[in-house]
Amino acid sequence: MPQKKAAAAKRPASPSSQSPSRSKSRPSEVRIIGGQWKRTRLSVADKPGLRPTPDRVRETLFNWLASIAGAGGGELPGWHCVDAFAGTGALGLEAASRGAASVLLCEQDAALVAQLQAAKTKLSAEAVRIERGNGLTALERVAAASLDAVFLDPPFDSTTLYEPSLRASARAVKAGGAIYLEAPKHWTDEELAALGLVGFRYLKAGAVHAHLLRHVANGTA
Repeated sequence: MPQKKAAAAKRPASPSSQSPSRSKSRPSEVRIIGGQWKRTRLSVADKPGLRPTPDRVRETLFNWLASIAGAGGGELPGWHCVDAFAGTGALGLEAASRGAASVLLCEQDAALVAQLQAAKTKLSAEAVRIERGNGLTALERVAAASLDAVFLDPPFDSTTLYEPSLRASARAVKAGGAIYLEAPKHWTDEELAALGLVGFRYLKAGAVHAHLLRHVANGTA
């Protein structure tokens, strides 16, 4: 089962409306926003339920993360990251492009894992490791307080994944680190506080609620 939902439903074109010049549609792509692979485009599989994080949201997210890292040029030097529901790998590969020391991409769907492997090869991304499996299990296996960032983008209809994934991420992330959560709703302060987390940044783009979360002790400034 793919880990991510489609950004928007595709409108099927009727055969009679297709001109010869449009008979071959360009494959979907994601674009690396910054870092050493800036502007590199990677193919996206035509999979039901695949939902790559939009460019605008990713650009904003990595500006937020760079402010936490305290490095110039939007870099995340030496960071250790897990993209737990990787799908296209856009989040984890962006982190690697920006200097992360290690990035684990975890994905269950075999076709998407193959695509991630192809992307890693194309980029010669030595810091990236790809694992076929359950993202929640991978997070629970990580040593406590060992990660700088966790990216959580579970399928929107898998609501039971959200709370345990946030709990596992809160345990795995360092006190000064961050958790990115993409969800179909805005998580309230009360819900996050029960998990020892606090909202640091938030934006809404269409149906996507993008949260950057930190440990309560780090505050919201």
